Amino acid sequence: MENYLPGDITTLVVKRVIETGYVLTASDREALEVLMHENEAGENKLVEGDEVEVYLYHDKQKQLIATTTLPHITTDVFDWAEVTEVKPGLGVFVDIGTSKHVLVSYDDLPEHMSAWPTIGDMLYVTLKHDKNNRLLADPVTEADFEGNWDLATDELFNQDIAGRVFRSGKEGAVVITDDGYRGFIHHSERKREPRIGEWVEGRVIKVKPDGSLNMSLLPRKQEAQEVDAEKLYNYMSAHDGMMPFTNKTDPELLRATFDMSKAAFKRAIGKLLKDRLIILEEDRIILANSENSPS
Repeated sequence: MENYLPGDITTLVVKRVIETGYVLTASDREALEVLMHENEAGENKLVEGDEVEVYLYHDKQKQLIATTTLPHITTDVFDWAEVTEVKPGLGVFVDIGTSKHVLVSYDDLPEHMSAWPTIGDMLYVTLKHDKNNRLLADPVTEADFEGNWDLATDELFNQDIAGRVFRSGKEGAVVITDDGYRGFIHHSERKREPRIGEWVEGRVIKVKPDGSLNMSLLPRKQEAQEVDAEKLYNYMSAHDGMMPFTNKTDPELLRATFDMSKAAFKRAIGKLLKDRLIILEEDRIILANSENSPS
């Protein structure tokens, strides 16, 4: 005798028609009764004895419910699912293509909520049952992809690349790129730990012999120099056209104030000097067009 569980796709028979929809049963289990609401039955009107392919799920009362809307994710099929709700202490819910969204348990999410997905992020999941036969969505692991990665070529070195994060931790994050490559982002190549399910854009800093990639989410030096220079210029504009920092300033103070290394600070100052936007003094830097600049 077959056990019918949430997450199953099966064929049932209309046992009787009721005001709100249909009661379904199985040919091998006449005692089984599964409710299917009229709005879950599709466009066709059913009559007693009709066979119908349905997806089963539990409602809030743990009653088994049927729908003719079939999910694009099953216990045997992985696919991307959009995060629709975040519940601290419980997990996140994802849309698998049916009206009933499915929980990804906090046990299968990163320890720190800062790395949890947010609404609109996408998780690559399949379905599973816990020990109480509760239906859950189960995120992909690297073992599930073993041998299925596309192999990157050397021509990708230093190219822009984007993808979706599916594992994130202190050491780094693993990405499925939009071309099906495995990308690894070391913690030193990012400014913050990315969320799982987050879409990230970076660049290839190494193509490894096994065909996987090392990625960086940090801007190229030239791009970073322009961003940092603008940050310093805006700081001085907001502080009477000056800042009490120079190339001799303590690196930790520069990092705390501008979130940049001393080397990055020097490069940014060099660009501002080259563009003739600042004047260096012994204990400060001023904007060339500010009231503080020499006449």
